[in-house]
Amino acid sequence: MLRRPRSRSPLVALTAATCAVALGGTAVPAQADEVNQIRNGDFSSGTAPWWGTENIQLNVTDGMLCVDVPGGTVNPWDVIIGQDDIPLIEGESYAFSFTASSTVPVSIRALVQEPVEPWTTQMDERALLGPEAETYEFVFTSNVDWDDAQVAFQIGGSDEPWTFCLDDVALLGGAEPPVYEPDTGPRVRVNQVGYLPHGPKKATVVTDATSALTWELADADGNVVASGQTKPHGADSSSGLNVHTVDFSSYTTKGSDYTLTVDGETSYPFDIDESVYEELRVDALSFYYPQRSGIEILDSIAPGYGRPAGHIGVPPNQGDTDVPCAPGTCDYSLDVSGGWYDAGDHGKYVVNGGISVHQIMSIYERSQLADTAQPDKLADSTLRLPETGNGVPDVLDEARWEMEFLLKMQVPEGEPLAGMAHHKIHDEQWTGLPLLPSADPQPRYLQPPSTAATLNLAATAAQCARVFEPFDEDFAAECLAAAETAWDAAKANPNIYAPAFGEGGGPYNDNNVTDEFYWAAAELFLTTGKEEYRDAVTSSPLHTDDEEVFRDGAFDWGWTAALARLQLATIPNDLADRDRVRQSVVDAADMYLANVETSPWGLAYKPNNGVFVWGSNSAVLNNMVILAVAFDLTGDTKYRDGVLEGMDYIFGRNALNQSYVTGYGDKDSRNQHSRWYAHQLDPRLPNPPKGTLAGGPNSDSTTWDPVAQSKLTGCAPQMCYIDHIESWSTNELTINWNAPLSWIASFIADQDDAGEPGGEEPGPGDDETPPSKPGNLKASDITATSATLTWDASTDNVGVVGYKVSLVRDGDAEEVGTTAQTSYTLTGLSADQEYTVQVVAYDAAGNLSTPATVTFATEKEDETPTPSASCAVTYQTNDWPGGFTASVTLTNTGSTPWDSWELRFTFPSGQTVSHGWSANWQQSGSDVTATSLPWNGSVPPGGSVNIGFNGTWGGSNTKPEKFTVNGAVCSIG
Repeated sequence: MLRRPRSRSPLVALTAATCAVALGGTAVPAQADEVNQIRNGDFSSGTAPWWGTENIQLNVTDGMLCVDVPGGTVNPWDVIIGQDDIPLIEGESYAFSFTASSTVPVSIRALVQEPVEPWTTQMDERALLGPEAETYEFVFTSNVDWDDAQVAFQIGGSDEPWTFCLDDVALLGGAEPPVYEPDTGPRVRVNQVGYLPHGPKKATVVTDATSALTWELADADGNVVASGQTKPHGADSSSGLNVHTVDFSSYTTKGSDYTLTVDGETSYPFDIDESVYEELRVDALSFYYPQRSGIEILDSIAPGYGRPAGHIGVPPNQGDTDVPCAPGTCDYSLDVSGGWYDAGDHGKYVVNGGISVHQIMSIYERSQLADTAQPDKLADSTLRLPETGNGVPDVLDEARWEMEFLLKMQVPEGEPLAGMAHHKIHDEQWTGLPLLPSADPQPRYLQPPSTAATLNLAATAAQCARVFEPFDEDFAAECLAAAETAWDAAKANPNIYAPAFGEGGGPYNDNNVTDEFYWAAAELFLTTGKEEYRDAVTSSPLHTDDEEVFRDGAFDWGWTAALARLQLATIPNDLADRDRVRQSVVDAADMYLANVETSPWGLAYKPNNGVFVWGSNSAVLNNMVILAVAFDLTGDTKYRDGVLEGMDYIFGRNALNQSYVTGYGDKDSRNQHSRWYAHQLDPRLPNPPKGTLAGGPNSDSTTWDPVAQSKLTGCAPQMCYIDHIESWSTNELTINWNAPLSWIASFIADQDDAGEPGGEEPGPGDDETPPSKPGNLKASDITATSATLTWDASTDNVGVVGYKVSLVRDGDAEEVGTTAQTSYTLTGLSADQEYTVQVVAYDAAGNLSTPATVTFATEKEDETPTPSASCAVTYQTNDWPGGFTASVTLTNTGSTPWDSWELRFTFPSGQTVSHGWSANWQQSGSDVTATSLPWNGSVPPGGSVNIGFNGTWGGSNTKPEKFTVNGAVCSIG
């Protein structure tokens, strides 16, 4: 999970001294090529010096070592064959090979490792065996000098007995060092699932070309239906690749199996269809049913995923119905059955369950409030789960399964820390892969309470009370009582933190709970309206600290302040500064939208340090949640389009050409880290269910697993991923990663054909008639820096949605704004300059009218000297190759308040503003104008306002030399 160590199988082994079969031998020192470090690898001398665990007998049959492996074992290391005292040389590459067979299809584990704890591995590989003897070879490079390494074959974990035969075991030095080359497929990267007909349609091409290339879009029959020129982007630091972008958004015809060809490469196929996300909405939410603990998973509901109930006390399972506290922490036991398994392990964690169940309940809340929502799509009997037909929306039925578990984690009345929530419950030791929940033999313990877990319970239980009240008043009341009790307990114990270590489960440590206090207060206020919680919201330092709430990375289980803002902005309430709260969400969306617009991959995620974190795909999606909420708040389609383009990255428009969702795309992730979705290790087990999100690229090498360490060293951030079941740091599945996937899938499915909010829009087959040309376009009220455009309304067979206004330079139209009115004021123009402007009408189906154009000249600059004034401006930039972020602070140093403000400056080196926030930004040539918004125009004497923008630069990024506010020259700080 994010910011925590992950489950790694215990590398259990036995030394020769403790084995039933243990014969000595002299180690052969490492030498040149072709010197086998394994003694008696062909078993021509019997079994010495091989050893085995006490539950097997080694025998040589027909020149092979054959072993009858007992059934009924749980872990791979329950049965081992091994050899000790193997020398390894640091920096040397080795080829490890063997021939093996089995009487039944089975997966075994081959290891070269340290012979004692912590069983550090130099090689850890799996081999799938069958009745026919096959030869397997693995190459690795040792990073240690050892004279006593151990080779081990772990062959346990089968319910039924079987026979294992082994021959020709060899470990040869002098091998070619292993080089991992990911299969990235065609160099044309597209959304492998599809695009909405009237949404953005973009692709990325990996190429060394420096000038534009021709692209061709072909239908399923190979007919070229559209073509154009790529836009060179150049080097991209997140991928380490040189890329171009393709924009084929103007093509809107519905169809399947389109392909895009550029530079001699043809993409994976994709669809153009308004329904491409409908199945994902169901699949991503239905992921949670087979993730349930404490209930039999029925194959009739989840075909291929049926399994016995986990952790209900049926041997060898210890069960969750009477779980004691970890030794030395408390003296009671609790029934904490149910809930969702957190990830690919058997643990259940309150802080991760909290954000997950919150986002699932928020999907329901959005369905009741958003203009574009389709609540019937989330009604009863819409998902794959057993509670269908009960009159309750299925999305809430699923959320309740987790919510009831969270309630059980509350410390009972009368006990020390009553009302707090236990941080987690999991096994005493890590279990290995594969292992069904019902077969887990480990003792399980409640871990001590924490303030973070308690506030997660308070927040989610308060939300639970709100959403379940129409369906189950008693359960809603139970949730509210638990929420208020948890709030009081957290206030009484504000700094009880989970330790940053542990065995058998991830720590989920978090020593900053100001965000959880803010979130819990917000949910309790929204549910109850009580002044106590209102005061807790408004007195939180986070309530007005937008930059801290909406960080450059993303929100997650460890940083939940954004959840408070999103809820306060969208759930009806009478908070005095709610308009400011809503605007803060829009401003944050502008920041993440700038990431989408400047990334050649449409990527909404751009951490300042450039490091992609563990679970980066959930960070991408959580930033897209903020974009989607901004669309719900404003109706501005740029935010919705940002979400649509952001999904391109998840579905294959990325450096690896990888769709990160199981069952979606030609190259989809399907070997996520899991103990029971473990087809890669055991052919009898399934891959994860369709609609399961992989964690994604993780370039923080300090958190890497052995697979990542051996294959991904030196990778660019986007390249730091491998679809391997043992790579938990890049390829885990989790409940909190599928939660934002479910949220976004539901949001996009609600958009149908990406038309305007609030109505059904005709598709291209229904409406191909463009609006009429805007008539009588005129420019008036022309000054040195502005002009007002007016025109007669266009007509349309369905209805005109709006007008696009563009400046025409060198034959290219550069859009400067849109409006639903028949007038538009241009600002930020340069004096004494000729301008050509065009206006185009568009309808709900995306049809564009013939452009109307007008040419005019601005007046000459007023020669009157600009008065000096009492204002100050600070201008700071954070630069990177070709781009920068600017932070601008305006201070009223005079004695008169500003009712509104207008900032002007001129770029000295040809820079451009690509996207701005907290102001209306306009640029004409090198002249830039920023004007106040309704919420930040009033600045008292001594007051300041901060605004900013993202920009591009070429040769240099020289700062402007003069700034004016409301026409007065300002001092520069």
